[in-house]
Amino acid sequence: MKQTLLQEKDPIFITEIGKRETTCHTMDAVVDYLKEKIASHQNVQFIGVFDHYSHTKNIGGEIAPGIQAAVDVIFCFGFALPNPQALAVRPRSIGVADMGDKFVLSFLAAPMQAANESMEAWVKGLRT
Repeated sequence: MKQTLLQEKDPIFITEIGKRETTCHTMDAVVDYLKEKIASHQNVQFIGVFDHYSHTKNIGGEIAPGIQAAVDVIFCFGFALPNPQALAVRPRSIGVADMGDKFVLSFLAAPMQAANESMEAWVKGLRT
């Protein structure tokens, strides 16, 4: 995984996984894999899947060339709610883009190291 800044301000983790590098060859398979990882973590609650590609297409928005599908798998780590401001950085999501021959997965760095470690492990676990 690579850590970088999106638009020079948002810290994200990103990785590309070739479809030959994983047993998950479809978007549905990747989403199901992530949902299983979320369900198996005692402090994480699955929220839903947002089809970002369809939404953007339906409103006439711009979609980068090569993107064939794009979703956000949305969930929340429920370790604590220390103050109302914590809501600004919740829930979490992992973005999955199908680029034809590979998937590009990304997520915003969380302020909680344990959440970053879990999300990174889940994404890395897609590689076989």
